Amino acid sequence: MMIAPSAWAEEEKLPGPIPARVIRVVDGDTVTVRARIWLGQDVETSVRLSGIDTPEKRGKCEAERQAALQAEAFTAARAAPDSLVFLHDVIADKYGKRVVARILSAQGEDLGRALIAARLARPYDGGHKDGWCGN
Repeated sequence: MMIAPSAWAEEEKLPGPIPARVIRVVDGDTVTVRARIWLGQDVETSVRLSGIDTPEKRGKCEAERQAALQAEAFTAARAAPDSLVFLHDVIADKYGKRVVARILSAQGEDLGRALIAARLARPYDGGHKDGWCGN
């Protein structure tokens, strides 16, 4: 049975694990990686952590901006440049500029869950985002 390419796009999700090397931490919930997608084939892409939202560095108040720096430092401590991570449940983001995935460290720590446990992120389902400034 042959599947039409348009059906692939609608159903496409890579379960992983996909090994990747961290290139840089963009912010608390986004990293840039070089992922091994096939034998001898690497791709560089930004990965947004699925299921979470962290404060923004350009937030509306000083408290949000400071919390964003803490989330970024937390992520950088667990996903330092050149560290090995594994991507799971990879999908394209709604803007087509990056992917969305769960990221696990080489030791098996789920980065998104760790950020939530540290109170540096909130669960996020893709809908409306609540502000971080206590409004």
